[in-house]
Amino acid sequence: MSTAPSTSSGSTHIYDFAGIGVGPFNLGLAALTEPVKGVDGVFLERRPSFDWHPGMMLEPAHLQVPFMADLVTLADPTSPYSFLNFLKQTGRLYRFYIRENFYPLRAEYNQYCQWVAGQLDSVRFGTDVREITYDDGVYRLAVDGPGGPDVVLARRLVLGTGTSPYVPDACAGVVDAGGPVLHNAEYLLRKAELQQQRSITIVGSGQSAAEIYYELLQEVDVHGYQLNWVTRSGRFFPLEYTKLTLEMTSPDYVDYFHSLPQERRDGLIRSQKNLYKGINSELIDAIYDLLYTKSLTGLTDTRLLTHSALTGAAWDPAAGTHTLELRHEEQDASYSIESDAVVLATGYSYREPAFLAGITDRISRDNSGRFAVDRNYSIGVVPGEIFVQNAELHTHGFVAPDLGMAAYRNSCILREITGSEVYPVERSIAFQEFGAPAAVHQPDIQHLPEQMEFSMSQPHFQSASQAAAQIGETA
Repeated sequence: MSTAPSTSSGSTHIYDFAGIGVGPFNLGLAALTEPVKGVDGVFLERRPSFDWHPGMMLEPAHLQVPFMADLVTLADPTSPYSFLNFLKQTGRLYRFYIRENFYPLRAEYNQYCQWVAGQLDSVRFGTDVREITYDDGVYRLAVDGPGGPDVVLARRLVLGTGTSPYVPDACAGVVDAGGPVLHNAEYLLRKAELQQQRSITIVGSGQSAAEIYYELLQEVDVHGYQLNWVTRSGRFFPLEYTKLTLEMTSPDYVDYFHSLPQERRDGLIRSQKNLYKGINSELIDAIYDLLYTKSLTGLTDTRLLTHSALTGAAWDPAAGTHTLELRHEEQDASYSIESDAVVLATGYSYREPAFLAGITDRISRDNSGRFAVDRNYSIGVVPGEIFVQNAELHTHGFVAPDLGMAAYRNSCILREITGSEVYPVERSIAFQEFGAPAAVHQPDIQHLPEQMEFSMSQPHFQSASQAAAQIGETA
């Protein structure tokens, strides 16, 4: 192990890898790394503790994946950091069993992650990475930690800084103009403020938009606000969750998608929103049922507007209202609506951390300047040196943010870091084939052996052992 410059605290310890950012993906990597002997990793997170989407911890909201998509189970079902062990250790296993629902509540999943994080010495909260440089095979991370400035040394990096709330360009001018405009990431923090407004408009078509609309609709009569829901999609579409479709969240489909030309991959991502951005069908039905129930006592002051792209927004402080400019994309017609408050349920996007500026020459990029992520999640000019978590949508497809594929990805990353398959890495789990099949050669029936001709022409039922014996005789 080569000698590196000493840190400000005098340490020359070099970690095998440093994980930057501790969301569910890097937390899962930390949990899977913990029992592996001879692997020395550290995980750095600027927040003071683990807290997953606190602004969207609506009481009834649950994950859209089953509990087996926890931090570790799909890589190591025997791990002490599994969701089921969390339930056992916290005295809730039987309640979860009686509930007969495979989908954990979102708040419950957050508690589970906090439980895991609290047991891992490799995770350092309150540690902000400010700058990274590289010298002689070692990455030097300048950090601000609980004890002040420090330096962390590591041979590899795993970037898990996550995605940030996306604000459409059309709203950029009103976000800080003074009116109540917020991304759904702040929803619970500002819900009381929203419900004091005369009108609220939700922009977006996914699960978060639907959850907020449903919650605000339940209390629309109590507070007396007008409630609008606007989407550029042609309908409020459900998340496609049939079993053969779920096979697309697989190593098989990632192999197929990654092998496609980049232009084709970009086109597929735009067309696959129903696979990862749709609404739970039960929630769609609940919204309709609630609208129906409220219609029995009179017209509820709400509007659902489809095919409507947000093209502009303005804030009038005197009137205390926003004007949202919209364009109906099928009719090619422009219109506007007035709304005191606006909730942007417009999703999240990846932003490169500023601390990467010092190692840009170590990162491989595509023609569009994005990370050129190889099949095993590395973006380093030197393969297997820098890895990414949930920054590979354009190279690996819609499974990038899927919690159910996290343990698989972490197994791949650990294999690259250690040089051995610490956890078995699945190669193929799908019944279906996503690419063109290899040529299949049909047997020439006219030239089959006499015994085989007979077996094909006559009904012939036999046991597995008999079949094996016959194969051995004719071989």
